[in-house]
Amino acid sequence: MTILGIDPGSTRIGYGLVEEDGDLKFLKAGILKIKTSQNKNQRLVDLEKSFLNLIKKEKPDLAVLEKIYFMKNLKTAVEVAQSRGVLTLLITKHKIPLLEFTPLEIKQNISGYGLADKKSVARAVMKILKIKKINGGDDAADALAAAIVGSNFQRSLNLLKTNDYNNRAKGFRN
Repeated sequence: MTILGIDPGSTRIGYGLVEEDGDLKFLKAGILKIKTSQNKNQRLVDLEKSFLNLIKKEKPDLAVLEKIYFMKNLKTAVEVAQSRGVLTLLITKHKIPLLEFTPLEIKQNISGYGLADKKSVARAVMKILKIKKINGGDDAADALAAAIVGSNFQRSLNLLKTNDYNNRAKGFRN
């Protein structure tokens, strides 16, 4: 299963791809840079084109999108929310299952601490994926973290569906 993690922004969208096949493997990470223009609505069109190319090329089986949790700047929050809307629409139109997590949930899952800083998250991501460097900086690291959390969530769901889980649960109840 190919999982696409996305860290939304107004002009920089981080993405990270991992492959889940019993082991978690790093595939790719980077940034979609949206041209800054006077017309903010044109940015959304540029985002649509760039993200559409990415999902057509990579064909993810699952997408994981970071939720907007808190923004100090209302103007920035609105612009990021608009980008998230475009991303959500494209994911949904292409029938890609979508999971969404807050930054706090992602940080907690990745590093064990919901208020971890960006460097701690990046180090944890590199350790989990056994890679030495993440191209794309914090945005790509956050996107890979989202993809890892999506993978963990899917594994948990799959475990719940198996008899193995039921057998283990019986052992705990006895």
